Amino acid sequence: MTHAAANDGFDALVIGAGVVGAAIAAALAARGLAVLVIERARQEGSGITSRNSGVIHSGLYYPPGSLKADTCLRGQALLYAWASARAVAHARIGKLVIARGPAELEALDALEANARASGVADLERLGPAAIARREPALPRAESALWCPNTGIVDPHGLTRSLRAAAEADGAIFAMGLEVTRLVADPRGGVTALSGDDELRAPIVVNAAGLDADRLAARVGVDRPIYPCRGDYFRLHGARGRYHHLIYPVRPRQSPGLGVHLTLELDGGVRLGPDAEYVDRRDDLSPPPASKLDRFHRAAEALLGPIPAIA
Repeated sequence: MTHAAANDGFDALVIGAGVVGAAIAAALAARGLAVLVIERARQEGSGITSRNSGVIHSGLYYPPGSLKADTCLRGQALLYAWASARAVAHARIGKLVIARGPAELEALDALEANARASGVADLERLGPAAIARREPALPRAESALWCPNTGIVDPHGLTRSLRAAAEADGAIFAMGLEVTRLVADPRGGVTALSGDDELRAPIVVNAAGLDADRLAARVGVDRPIYPCRGDYFRLHGARGRYHHLIYPVRPRQSPGLGVHLTLELDGGVRLGPDAEYVDRRDDLSPPPASKLDRFHRAAEALLGPIPAIA
């Protein structure tokens, strides 16, 4: 991007070419806007999008009537439609939330009530026999919530498809460039600076992932990110053993949903992610070995005896 090209009449600047930035660029370009996407990596979806579990959620956990609840349900329908139309790999495999013991049964009742109040469709409460028919490898469970519309999608394929749609409608992706400053323009709009280049656009979308709060702070928006790390372990020797996503009832006071089983489109099986607030947002190193025993215990509480994990 040269200095001259950077001021060439774009209607909108999107900072970040992860799945969110690419989706926004596609939506804006489809409306006829001239869109420039700036991404510091050389490939779209290289940041936190590349660490996404790929789960298409059903909206069980959000407060009824909240923006998260409403957009999760609408987004689920739109995502399935998009993936089908664009040949993005996905599978509507369904999810079981398992309850054992009185406390978990009570929590499952509350979760089901919340989900139904939020408009989640086609939920079904299963007893031990029905659970066993769906997941024969599981130990006996008193009850489960069956969520047939939960699924999985290829995050990289989805992001590529969104970029392709945006570019088909005229959006330009400037890769390998980093926005280092944002300056609010008193005349309206925002000026973004990348090295010696600058761009002023009436619409600037901050989709910069883990650095979004740092960019926003430069124009007076104080919305800090509190980094929450999630680790995975792979469950070996389990291909074909499980047929659906399998979750525990959400533990009390937990920032996440508890260690759960996620199936991959290629048949692989993962456990996780867990959720742990951390100080460093840039620590993407492999999980420490000390977590292995904790994951193993949590997984066996949900799944019974399991093959090795690593």
